[in-house]
Amino acid sequence: MYSEAKTAQMAGYLLFKRGGRMAYIKLMKLLYLADREYMIRYGESMTGDRAVSMNNGPVLSRTYDLLKSGSPFEESPWDDWIAGESNYEVSVKKHVHGVDDEAFDEMSLADKKILDKVFDEYGHYKRFELCELTHRVCKEWQDPHGSSAPISPKAIFMAGGKSEKDADFLVERMRERDQLKQFSSELA
Repeated sequence: MYSEAKTAQMAGYLLFKRGGRMAYIKLMKLLYLADREYMIRYGESMTGDRAVSMNNGPVLSRTYDLLKSGSPFEESPWDDWIAGESNYEVSVKKHVHGVDDEAFDEMSLADKKILDKVFDEYGHYKRFELCELTHRVCKEWQDPHGSSAPISPKAIFMAGGKSEKDADFLVERMRERDQLKQFSSELA
């Protein structure tokens, strides 16, 4: 189940590590790589977003929409954290004093460690270098030839080295967790 609040904090965390501002396509790639890494390591998505292949590489679908257009809702965790800027850049709105600040209450220590790892590995790349890199390192990405195409969690697991049997098991476990989260949210 997608968590806009957590995804917004993840974006804010990465932006903070970069000095508060970066190209939105670079942020999109870093968020995808973090979600992918978390899935491969822990068997579930950090964001709950759906992955898709686009011309410039893989992206998280709902997060991509938020980056491009902001939230359509009046009250939005994304709009509380992220501001659109000129030159296809975004910046962090929240006045956060450090990456361990209480403002990141939606994220676990494991989430922060994954974001730190991804930023350390890929944060130094320029925006289009990172796009090209995701074409090579994300074997689940397929060229959609000007459109977009869904990337299944199974494809991500298998690209990350899981066997087909393990990937099927992890996909089923993700589906069950999503159903449980959906049911729990309906009770609240």
